[in-house]
Amino acid sequence: MALKVYIAGPEVFFPNGKEIIARKGELARRYGFEANTFGGGDYPSEKFAFGVAISKANEQTMRASDFILANMTPFRGLSTDVGTAYEIGFMCALGKAAFAYTNDPRAYDVRLSTDYYAGAVARGEDGMVRGPDGWMVEDHAMADNLMLDGAIVERGGTIARPPDGPVLPWDDLSVYESVLKTARAYFG
Repeated sequence: MALKVYIAGPEVFFPNGKEIIARKGELARRYGFEANTFGGGDYPSEKFAFGVAISKANEQTMRASDFILANMTPFRGLSTDVGTAYEIGFMCALGKAAFAYTNDPRAYDVRLSTDYYAGAVARGEDGMVRGPDGWMVEDHAMADNLMLDGAIVERGGTIARPPDGPVLPWDDLSVYESVLKTARAYFG
């Protein structure tokens, strides 16, 4: 029986999200995994209740999955989609294996220094790199917040990034596929 992978990421919000998600599922099958996703359902029409129902369905799907493969490409800001970050934490708390990728080759501190502070960072008296607001720039050479990277690595997973260069488009699945290869080797 194929291991079930919960494929996390913000693609559901994209105009071509269904296509990207379908391609990810097909690639997962090529590597011997079953893409575990919840189907439609009879959800309430009231907006808040609808959101709660989707959250519950996602958690049920994660519980029924063997591991997570998350897209940590920055979404609507400098960092991983907040829902995806929650899903990574949820799966790690369940003790399940976690793998991730980002199509942005830059480490979190570089994005923070360049994109948020426009390069206006300096080493403070305490030796920490800080922005003009005095806030520390988290510099751990990681793809994102240390809690995400740390949780994934501590469970034997990896966070893959493309080589230095431009940010790859959202529908470029080359880094995603490299993580599938890593997961296949991990599970044997």
